[in-house]
Amino acid sequence: MSIDTYDQQWRTELQATLTHEFEAQTARLTQLTADTGDPAEAHTNAALIAATRQSLERISGALRRLASGSYGTCEKCGTAIPRERLEILPHARFCVPCQQKHNG
Repeated sequence: MSIDTYDQQWRTELQATLTHEFEAQTARLTQLTADTGDPAEAHTNAALIAATRQSLERISGALRRLASGSYGTCEKCGTAIPRERLEILPHARFCVPCQQKHNG
């Protein structure tokens, strides 16, 4: 199997995984936003809702970059993000040096 074929297969599998995760997070958000009428859950649910929305935003961004062909390219400097980083953090938008600068 050529490297290009292997890379394409990895991206296809990644897209399927991200799509599945997006669907799971969407279902979770739907459950969290259902009004249970319990005021004790309101604070906890607010934090879970915010975290779930952030996760959905990251996943949808990665899916957009996959669709546009820009996935795996640092948004700051334009270099390739190492595959090892993408395997650990599939929604990474920056290479490590740029991420460190971005975080300050």
